[in-house]
Amino acid sequence: MKLSFTKMNGAGNDFVVLDNRDLSIQLSKEQIAQLCHRQRGIGADGLLAVEPAEQGADYKFRYYNADGGEAEMCGNGARCFGAYTSQLSQPAAQQVSFETIAGTLAADMVSGGNVKIAMSNPFDFQLDTGVKIDGLDAVVRFINTGVPHVVVFVENLAELDVVKFGAAIRYHEKFAPAGTNVNFAQVIGENHIAIRTYERGVEGETLACGTGMCACALFNHILDGASSPVKVDVAGGDTLEIGFEAVNAQQGEFVNVTLTGPADFTYRGEIVI
Repeated sequence: MKLSFTKMNGAGNDFVVLDNRDLSIQLSKEQIAQLCHRQRGIGADGLLAVEPAEQGADYKFRYYNADGGEAEMCGNGARCFGAYTSQLSQPAAQQVSFETIAGTLAADMVSGGNVKIAMSNPFDFQLDTGVKIDGLDAVVRFINTGVPHVVVFVENLAELDVVKFGAAIRYHEKFAPAGTNVNFAQVIGENHIAIRTYERGVEGETLACGTGMCACALFNHILDGASSPVKVDVAGGDTLEIGFEAVNAQQGEFVNVTLTGPADFTYRGEIVI
């Protein structure tokens, strides 16, 4: 089978994008993993498929992790999806909506080539999960910002063994059977944090994670009083902005959560699988 694809990245989080509006592409979990393989495929943190909407939005968003498993949402992927689908119409759309497992989202094309995503409201808030990890002297917190995220604030982010501690938390029985993404964050200034993320499905550290940025920014507000928007530095070198409105922060209730950052087209090509 010959596939036409587009390679995109959002703050270093990279994706294979497929136009499947005619539903002609049917890939197995193994084929998706092959496409995302960095030595034997295109190489990506995940795969995005554009499909026809079913509930009145412009498009349907399908997201698959690098292991081929489908996930509810991906913030950086959503920005790339928004940029990609905005160009499917002529003239290019300034706003597109799309249906995800986590709800219907909207993407706005803003200045400087950035895309702003209106995220779903967070839920399953836990200020302290009670999880203890040997060698990690920090509180393990949890919130679902479209996908499950643990947030751990540390003071030694640059030196932290993200893979070791990330895997220990991701596979902890507390989060079984689905597991969780794990973010380590450090406050570096007023309304400004840096994060590193261990992503479920990739099973390693990635250069950025949009829903993880949202989770960390919300806890930065809860714990430190940071105001919206919070700037977030990611391992890929970019700084993104998370906007929000707190309804009852101490209960994890937020609305109008937004994620703004780059969505770049890398190249287009064909591959035989």
